[in-house]
Amino acid sequence: MVLPLLPTVHCDTQANSSFTGSALKTVRNAVSTPENELRRWRRVFDANAKVVVNGEKYLDPENFVNAIAPRGDLSKIGRAQFAILFRVADTSRRGLVSWDDFTVFETMLKRPDADYWIAFQYFDVDNSGTISLDEFKNVFTANVNSSAIPFDFECDWVKLYLGKKNGTRVLGYNEFTQLMKGLQGERVRQAFQYLDANQDGFIKPDQFKQIILEIAGHKLSDAVVERLPTLCTLTPGGRISYSEVVAFHNVVREMDMVERIIREATAKSKDGRIDQSDFLNHASISSRYSLFTPMEASIIFHFAGRGSAEKRLALVDFAQLLDPRWKAPHEETEVKPVSAQMSFLNGFLQSVYNFAQGGIAGAFGATIVYPIDMVKTRMQNQRSTVVGQMLYKNSFDCARKIFRNEGFIGFYRGLGPQLIGVAPEKAIKLTVNDFVRRRAMDPETGRIKLIWELIAGGTAGGCQVVFTNPLEIVKIRLQVQGETARVEGAAPKGAVHIVRQLGILGLYRGASACLLRDIPFSAIYFPTYSHLKKDVFHEGYNGKQLSFLETLGSAAIAGMPAAYLTTPADVVKTRLQVEARKGQSHYKGLTDAFVKIYREEGFKALFKGGPARVVRSSPQFGFTLLAYEYLHKYPWEEKPPQVQTALTSRQDDISRIRARNALKILLDVHGDFGRRAARFTPPFVPSVSEQA
Repeated sequence: MVLPLLPTVHCDTQANSSFTGSALKTVRNAVSTPENELRRWRRVFDANAKVVVNGEKYLDPENFVNAIAPRGDLSKIGRAQFAILFRVADTSRRGLVSWDDFTVFETMLKRPDADYWIAFQYFDVDNSGTISLDEFKNVFTANVNSSAIPFDFECDWVKLYLGKKNGTRVLGYNEFTQLMKGLQGERVRQAFQYLDANQDGFIKPDQFKQIILEIAGHKLSDAVVERLPTLCTLTPGGRISYSEVVAFHNVVREMDMVERIIREATAKSKDGRIDQSDFLNHASISSRYSLFTPMEASIIFHFAGRGSAEKRLALVDFAQLLDPRWKAPHEETEVKPVSAQMSFLNGFLQSVYNFAQGGIAGAFGATIVYPIDMVKTRMQNQRSTVVGQMLYKNSFDCARKIFRNEGFIGFYRGLGPQLIGVAPEKAIKLTVNDFVRRRAMDPETGRIKLIWELIAGGTAGGCQVVFTNPLEIVKIRLQVQGETARVEGAAPKGAVHIVRQLGILGLYRGASACLLRDIPFSAIYFPTYSHLKKDVFHEGYNGKQLSFLETLGSAAIAGMPAAYLTTPADVVKTRLQVEARKGQSHYKGLTDAFVKIYREEGFKALFKGGPARVVRSSPQFGFTLLAYEYLHKYPWEEKPPQVQTALTSRQDDISRIRARNALKILLDVHGDFGRRAARFTPPFVPSVSEQA
């Protein structure tokens, strides 16, 4: 018996450890998996298992890929490369994955270190629980193209991990993870040294492109890949230094952090754009230590700005760097010529649709809060200077007396004209506001200056008066008929009689007060609503869509200051539009009404019904805008371009996301890792003992 002179050293594994123990532990974890998750896995397995042996279903390599590969994946990982994971799942090496194997594999993907764990098992060919230099070398070369830049396995860097005496030391799991983490950096160093034939510290642009394609080609969009040679323009000489290669590699390696910093910095920027200084400043406050150098920031802005690194860029400009699937807008879809007739028809249908939206949304909101509006009108019309005219002590007393004297229907007196007029009113208001905002909005950032927000809201409020004034004067006179009948014994009159009595000009009595109320109201309301959605509830940040309650809350809260601050104009409008009874003050116009109300009833009178306006307008516009938001999603919704990446997207099944993430470490070995495999199956590389 010959004793080995140099015994094998297991760096960070126990002497009796084996893969069998790890597998058994994994199976136990699978057994303890929640039942609902097991049912989901079973459904996926049964849907894809096409091979039946002795009455049992199995997944072959192709069907295994169908079961685990993400659909519409936000990366450039080749579908065939997911077959790398098949060999890990097929522990029996029979070319088929059973239900038990699939359960163990899915449970394995739930590990927080699944990417390193998968890589370790892939390199641990003999299932010994350790990886030798020969195993590492054989698996590496078997999965990398022969045309790839060679890697020196005898370099000092590898010997630091595995020792200088070949075969005397092996890597356990923990040491393997550290080796894999630093492998890309060593490959960059070796590749640069290999291509730098003159040893002068520079390589050609096409050589730089070759290096990046091998280590990170799957992480970059085609547009960035095509521009890789342009990195040489950052410095004089037309060549690329080692510093620039390392800087670019660090940008790619830290791409998730790059994206987080860009998203946060552009969100906080006033104009939605940032320059290199903004990026570096935000990066410095986002981490304890500076992650990015000025050279790395220059590289980021060089590729995002298409060679103009000094420009202020919007989030959409960075999309080609952040999203590997990014395509130029003209490449997304083929632009088809649209005839003038079709364009007119589309515009007409959109206008009709917008009016329908406004009508439905407005009618919905108005009906819900109409009883509150009734109380508000009665309270505002109450004259405190006339003896015997104080019918209501407060809003609650008014509501109680309306119900007692006029019944439940009394709360909805005048609702008909309100609903008839609310469709064009809301359609004009909402459509005009959206129209002006779209024209003033930066198409790349989706930002709009505050002054234009105010103009958009004010214009919308002014345009609606064409329909609002006739509607409200008829509604108000119908609403006060109940108290008139009680005091004077007059018979109630219908809306048609009121319209005939007033005439065309009479329907616009108090229009100046209506303008004075509606323009400021909309100028306050719409910007407040927009900023509540964006700044308080963070709509659009990382693709966030507001929930039902968040949308309703934004719309309702925005209505509070808008309603209360415009109450004086609403009081004056009501007084001008209601037919004065005997003994009540008559008003000649807007200014006269303001002065007389202030002199006769005091400053507080200008805010009569203010709380009722808040209680009415807040939920009314809350429900109106809620309905409008949901209706407006189809089919002509227009939004600024969104930047979706794997960092923000959650559209796929979590198991499929884990499967994609499990490939990260293996693809860091080489971007084409596993592509040489035939028929979806990676090559099986025998260990040294099996070869012997």
